[in-house]
Amino acid sequence: MNAAAHLSLGPSPWLAMGGLLRRDVRLAFRRKSEWLSGVFFFVLVAALFPLAIGPEPATLRAIGPGVLWVAALLASMLSLSRLFESDYQDGSLEQMSLSAAPLSWLVVAKLCAHWLISGLPLVLLSPLLGLQFALEPEALFMLGLTLLIGTPVLSLIGAIGAALTLGVRGGGVLQSLLLLPLYVPVLVFGAGAVDAQMRGLGGSAQVSVLLALLLAAAAFSPWACAAALRLALE
Repeated sequence: MNAAAHLSLGPSPWLAMGGLLRRDVRLAFRRKSEWLSGVFFFVLVAALFPLAIGPEPATLRAIGPGVLWVAALLASMLSLSRLFESDYQDGSLEQMSLSAAPLSWLVVAKLCAHWLISGLPLVLLSPLLGLQFALEPEALFMLGLTLLIGTPVLSLIGAIGAALTLGVRGGGVLQSLLLLPLYVPVLVFGAGAVDAQMRGLGGSAQVSVLLALLLAAAAFSPWACAAALRLALE
């Protein structure tokens, strides 16, 4: 589907963002296998670890936050290669760059759609999967909260890697090499908040750091993605 039909050529970039957001969500539901692969990966990893480790509750509680966060991180990476690729291949990305709406605003719309179809399902499933690791209700709440804050950070950072490697042969491997070091702080503070909550220390400090990372990524990522996409189109 061509993006030009959904972008406003008028003075309001909000209309263009809304049209692009609706378009990407509709396309995602038409290509369910593309975004469901990440969700299935998250569920399978979370389901297989308790079977491999054993039924000991103390052991499961100890590894649960780290396993679920690593699974969420890897699942979010599965869909990054398709974030801009289809629009790049069919020429829609070039039309977005030529539209009246700033490209960085359109990138925000695409990132919102990406998180809705690939990040939000992980957040909603995490408390249910956390029960397999014998997590207490307070830990389950903290797990959902940290993923609610952390998965948008993963999408924002991942979008930069996807834009930088757009059209590059072997871009998936390069993308992973670029992104994994940047994902480490999100992983550490996300899993650390749940662990601190289970120990009775409270995870507010780690949540505050995640919020700071979210604000920084939200301010920087759309601009960086727009610049990288313009380079890819040249």
